[in-house]
Amino acid sequence: MRKVYILLLIATLAITSCTTTAPLAKSVAYKGMYEEKPSVALIMPPINRSTNVEAKEFFHSTLYTPLADAGYYVIPPFLSMEILKKESAFDSELFLDTPLNKFAEVFGADMVVFTIIHKWDKSSLASNVNVDIEFIIKSAKTNEILYTRRGEIRYNTSVSSGLGGLGGLVADLTLSALNTAGTKYVDVARVCNYYILKDFPAGNYSLNHGLDGAQLAGLKSFKVNLSAK
Repeated sequence: MRKVYILLLIATLAITSCTTTAPLAKSVAYKGMYEEKPSVALIMPPINRSTNVEAKEFFHSTLYTPLADAGYYVIPPFLSMEILKKESAFDSELFLDTPLNKFAEVFGADMVVFTIIHKWDKSSLASNVNVDIEFIIKSAKTNEILYTRRGEIRYNTSVSSGLGGLGGLVADLTLSALNTAGTKYVDVARVCNYYILKDFPAGNYSLNHGLDGAQLAGLKSFKVNLSAK
């Protein structure tokens, strides 16, 4: 019986070691980015699977800046949106698993940015905005996934009245509820985009281009608490 327990322990340790992933360098985790060296990004309209119909606009309007700051030329979203609507290509989900070479021909894009909003919920009582967002960035030339990351982000909007006791608790809850209701959700989307893309490889227009490959990439899937403070 003891031998059986030992064998089970060894098997458990083996399975655990196989499922543990060590941090990877960016050049390994995002190998395609360093091989293809894309410089022009096309932002597709976000795919909204949440119950908040406005979440799509929140994210679409805040994606340009973090990508541009990372060193990429981003096709102006207002321009690309008009063309996509005209060509009946507004539904991004139709193109997730199809060849993207047409986007390279029409827009001159090297990579196509897809975002999937899995959840966008606000809780005034808990003073949180809970977001589950996924990025899938694909090559417009090879159709390969160059970058993918998904995060569950809890954005805390609570504030303190500075008062103590039961009265202070009630004041804190009231202020936090009002603060959550008055939160600019574009700001929440902006923070989420910056956080997820903070490990994005530097583009051709960045001084760090080609110099950040040894830096560690972020986790492909993560959970994090962020604060409005």
